[in-house]
Amino acid sequence: MSSGNSMLRRLTFLLRPSWVILAVVVAGFAYLCFSVLAPWQLGKNTSTSERNTRIADSVHADPVDVSSMFGGSDRNTEWRRVTAQGSYVPDSTVLVRLRHLDSAPAFSVLTAFTLDDGRTVLVDRGLVAAVNGSRPPVVATPPTGPQRLEARVRASEGIVDTKPPLTEDGYRQVYSIDTEQDSTVLNLPLTPIPTDGRGGYLQLDENQPGAFSPVPLPQLDAGPYLSYGLQWLAFGIMAPLGLGYFIYAEIRARRRERAESTAAAPPSSAAPAPADADADSTTSVAAPTSSSPKSPKPPTNEARLADRYGNTRR
Repeated sequence: MSSGNSMLRRLTFLLRPSWVILAVVVAGFAYLCFSVLAPWQLGKNTSTSERNTRIADSVHADPVDVSSMFGGSDRNTEWRRVTAQGSYVPDSTVLVRLRHLDSAPAFSVLTAFTLDDGRTVLVDRGLVAAVNGSRPPVVATPPTGPQRLEARVRASEGIVDTKPPLTEDGYRQVYSIDTEQDSTVLNLPLTPIPTDGRGGYLQLDENQPGAFSPVPLPQLDAGPYLSYGLQWLAFGIMAPLGLGYFIYAEIRARRRERAESTAAAPPSSAAPAPADADADSTTSVAAPTSSSPKSPKPPTNEARLADRYGNTRR
């Protein structure tokens, strides 16, 4: 029982504010690594791998009629190659800002397309280079009459709440491709293509009627997300281990200082003087005066710890 109490007394330094704060920081960091950071990177790795698989499968698959996708239960349609027959809607061009073509500013050109079954979908016709770095060029109108398009299904990007649509340089402009938003901008009932995300649209392939420079496909590699996720898991394990090492090193240092202090301590009592000592010998050993120098005493263990930790270590 006494050994247990002694061990508890030796660990009381962990109650100091600096150690408590360090323990809380380490615990919080480890929690974030396991519950937020690692799952975030591993989730991105999973979604990237699924996207790459869809793109690779679509390269060897024959295109299907986009009309067959409406009303079905399949939502894994993004990147699938499709065909669409119908005609472009006149005066339905919308430009998407902040795009890039060959590392230079560009615009994506969106246009509505009415299918033969009466539905109207959104079509991304490709990229056009900006003029003077920020202004749109003169965008050619799409061909009129019946057209047959080959494209890929893409999921809408979502809406940028802080950047509403605007009309500038004679064109309606937005900051993202979103079927719902463009339906409002064009005042047309656009039909979103079913996807596993937001309602989708069509992205034209190369050499299609009304197409500009095609949007390149993403690189088919998994990226660094798996290694990043494993690194966060390693950090979450190493942080508590590091804290444990520092605690062990502190206990060892305290034991060493305690042992050194005990070895340097003077004897607790001096030997008694002989009883038969004569008066002359007694008086010959005079007590030191206040002016006589005193030999320095070795510092106690408490003084050493106080000097090391600023009178706050326990």
